[in-house]
Amino acid sequence: MSRSPYPPGANLNPAEDYRKMRSIIAEDPDWSLTIVPCLSNLCLQSIVRNFEEKPIFEVLTPIQKDFVQERLSTSLHLHVTANLISDGVYWKRCCEQRWDLCDVSLYGQSWKRIFFERHMENIIELFIPDVTEPKTVLAMVPHCKNYVKRLDISQLLPPIKEPQKEEEEYSSETASDNECDRPSMDHFDFNILLDKLTNLEELHLVYRVKQCGMNFEWKMFEMTDRDCESLAKALQSCKTLKLLRLHQSHIEDRKCRVLVKYLLDHPSLRELDFSHNLIGDRGARAIGKLLTRSKLVTLNMYNNNIRGPGAKAIAHALSNNSTLLSLNLRLNRVRDEGGQAIGKALLNNNTLLHLNLGGNEVTEPTAIALSKVLFQNNTLKSINLSCNNLGVVGGEALEEAMAHNTSVTECDIRLTEVKEQSIAIINQVVWTNHSLEQKRHALESKTK
Repeated sequence: MSRSPYPPGANLNPAEDYRKMRSIIAEDPDWSLTIVPCLSNLCLQSIVRNFEEKPIFEVLTPIQKDFVQERLSTSLHLHVTANLISDGVYWKRCCEQRWDLCDVSLYGQSWKRIFFERHMENIIELFIPDVTEPKTVLAMVPHCKNYVKRLDISQLLPPIKEPQKEEEEYSSETASDNECDRPSMDHFDFNILLDKLTNLEELHLVYRVKQCGMNFEWKMFEMTDRDCESLAKALQSCKTLKLLRLHQSHIEDRKCRVLVKYLLDHPSLRELDFSHNLIGDRGARAIGKLLTRSKLVTLNMYNNNIRGPGAKAIAHALSNNSTLLSLNLRLNRVRDEGGQAIGKALLNNNTLLHLNLGGNEVTEPTAIALSKVLFQNNTLKSINLSCNNLGVVGGEALEEAMAHNTSVTECDIRLTEVKEQSIAIINQVVWTNHSLEQKRHALESKTK
């Protein structure tokens, strides 16, 4: 007779055993059937919790670094993370938490660059002279200088205007300008910053206030003389700058000449954009001088007040220039005096690729001058003469010249009073040139 393995009186009902097990779990809500985490993960979690007091990162393996970056708090102070946490998941989390749109392709695929460029832009755009401490900006430099390559400043705030006492408002004596009462700067002083950003290549500036509300004043939308002097010196000290875009800032001749004075012989500047300002002939003469002393590749003077004499100064520099590839004078008033001068200059220039003279009140003489260029110049790739009154004769001159041209792949002559037949013939030549250029590029890419 076999003996039972269970002690006498033992409960042999499985359902009852299961109920006892469930009651044990219910009594301890923290109890879990999951596997206990491995020791290495527990250590990494400890690193994450204590990162601010004792940052450990460089000694970790790539997989361990990813683990830490995915769990670190995005509110950690930048003096802890800036020069320790490498580009990756952590900075992506910081960016996406702070801004809705983050196109990393515009920042060289670098999340860290997005964060520090936008962070510095926000600090500058909210800077109020004599209220915000300059150290707020300067304290960021050691953290961001290795990552900031472009600054796009969309507003610059003026000082806070102190309310005047009633007796001062009606007193001409007390209302006169008193130097001791003036703020130290009219907008942010770039002279304290640009020379410290040793990797800065692009600077886009607009002197304006985006949301001025009922406090609107025209002075909020212009660069002052003090701003101009300060910025000019800062630009001269920024030896790495390649592109300067300063637009919609009420820059007239005097300010343009001050800026150019400090940009002469700049070692790295290649692109200058002074569009949507008030620059006239005296400023254009300074620009002409800059073309002879710099290595500019792109010059954009779109929508200014340049007339014939200013265009002639630029043309004179163009005839001896061997670096400029693009010249945009659209929406000025160069008229035929300036247009003919530019045409004559291009007879001696074999470098310029793109020319825009749209909306400049040029007529038939300019069209004839440029047709001579198209006959012999096989460097020019695009030409824009739209919104000018070139007339039938001017169109025919361009048509005849384009029949001998093999380089122009864009020719905009809309709204120029040119005959439809001439437009059709010119467009056909442009299309042929464009197709041949594509075939050349395809052949070159195969042979490489």
